[in-house]
Amino acid sequence: MGAAIGPVVMAQAGETPAPWGAAAPVEQDYQGLRAVYDVTAGTPEALQNVLDHAAYLSRMVEDDPFDSHIVLVVHGGALDLFAREHFAAHEQLMTRARGLTLNGVIEYRVCQAGAARRGYAPEDFHGFASVVPMADAEIIRLQQQEGYGYMR
Repeated sequence: MGAAIGPVVMAQAGETPAPWGAAAPVEQDYQGLRAVYDVTAGTPEALQNVLDHAAYLSRMVEDDPFDSHIVLVVHGGALDLFAREHFAAHEQLMTRARGLTLNGVIEYRVCQAGAARRGYAPEDFHGFASVVPMADAEIIRLQQQEGYGYMR
C-alpha cells in the first residue's frame, strides 16, 4: 500500500496511482432500445465514427429488429455524403452504411428540406434511405411520440 500524502495516495512500485480504486464493470440488458442519431457529419471520417457507434449499439441490442430500432436522421453536411452523385468518392463508406441496414435494426432518414436547399431531390439519395420532410421535426417526433433516445 502506498503512503498517504494529503488526500492523494502515492503508489509503490508496480501499483497504479489512483486514490479511488478501479472501476468495476456493470452487466446491463440493452434489449428494447430505440435511438435516433442526429447525423450532420460532413466528413467521411466523422460519418464513419457515427456509423461505428450505431453499429456497436446495434450489436449491444443483439440486432433484434422486433425489439430495438435505430434511426439515423441525415441532414446538414452529411447530405453530400449520402448523395448518389458522390458515390464514387464515398463508395466504401456508403457500402458500409447500406450494410448496416440489412439486419432491420438500423435505418436512414434524409432531410428533404435540407436536401432541397442544397439542390437535391429525393431521388438523388441512395435507395437504402428514405426521405422525410424535415430532420428536426423527425427527431422531435421520434423522441416525443415514439420514445426514442437522442444520440449525437
